[in-house]
Amino acid sequence: MDFSVKKLASGAGLFLTRAVQFTEEKLGQAEKTELDAKFENLISRADCTKHWTEKIYRQTEVLLQPNPSARIEEFLFEKLDWKVPSRVTNAELLGQYMQDAAKEFDLGMPYGNTLEKVGECEKRLGEAEKEFLQTSAISFLTPLRNFLEGDWRTISKERRLLENLRLDLDACKTRVKKAKVAEAKAACEGETAPDFQETRPRNYVLSASASALWTEEVEKAEHELRIAQTEFDRQAEVTRLLLEGISSTHVNHLRCLHEFVEAQAAYYKQCHLHMQELQKELGRLPNAFALNSTNAIATPSMVTEGSSSPVETDTLKIEEVQPPATGTRKARVLYDYDAADSSELSLLADELITVYTVPGMDSDWLIGEKGNHKGKVPVTYLELLS
Repeated sequence: MDFSVKKLASGAGLFLTRAVQFTEEKLGQAEKTELDAKFENLISRADCTKHWTEKIYRQTEVLLQPNPSARIEEFLFEKLDWKVPSRVTNAELLGQYMQDAAKEFDLGMPYGNTLEKVGECEKRLGEAEKEFLQTSAISFLTPLRNFLEGDWRTISKERRLLENLRLDLDACKTRVKKAKVAEAKAACEGETAPDFQETRPRNYVLSASASALWTEEVEKAEHELRIAQTEFDRQAEVTRLLLEGISSTHVNHLRCLHEFVEAQAAYYKQCHLHMQELQKELGRLPNAFALNSTNAIATPSMVTEGSSSPVETDTLKIEEVQPPATGTRKARVLYDYDAADSSELSLLADELITVYTVPGMDSDWLIGEKGNHKGKVPVTYLELLS
């Protein structure tokens, strides 16, 4: 118990001494050992590396796992050395829902069959995403985390030790300076009892002259200064080597960044291939849109024999299209549009036109009328008004 109290008192005394020393340095009342410019640049470079590595690491975590609860769960599992449970991706879950719905809607129908195909593709996309997440975590996230939790902690520890030794060195310099001033004063004024509070408390037997005692104090202060200088120089060299190792860290992170980009490229390429395959499969399925269009066109012909529809499924003849009795709407043009051929209508931004649709027409287009002009217009260039 006595040892703990003494240790606590010693630590508190050191803390107060350092606090006073820091304050005096800020006020310019105490000497401060400055590091050379190259060393300061190394420190600044290391701090910059830590700052941006931490930001990149955190944002990459968000990119790979947007769910904060899942990130916290994975962090706890990792700290407890437990195996992180396999988690179903959103694409895999969506694919499963689509396949379940397809079974309910009948796989023999176009909608059910399409849901089944799209669901399979979504599952493959989910598997590709899971592989990308695993690869990125190993090749990119882990090296960044190892730097922040390993190398950077070592650098920070050695920098704190260097700062403490720098404070000790400055304290020794101040002690030597005060001792020399007191020695010179004693030599000029004759023998006086030395005030050791100006340097440090010591128990001396005043058996010699004050000048001799101050000389002895100066020698001891200079001896401690040499020791402090040696320890500071040694620690400065160790810290310098660690800071210079930041260049190797950059090289390692550069390699990891290339691997991350390659993983992303492979993932997006795989997704693109899956979607191309899905489009080909959907192209081979019966087209429900064509069936609906055929029914819509055939209905009037059954009511009135000999009447022909103004719209053909292959070619839309604009001059033969007539506006329906109901269903026309006003629309505001959002952007200028130049007609690609005679069947389209050129548009100017902010003008109002009348639009309507006809059976068998692509859902991305409408028929637009502007004065005596008429033609197809893209829906994305319009704002339909109520």
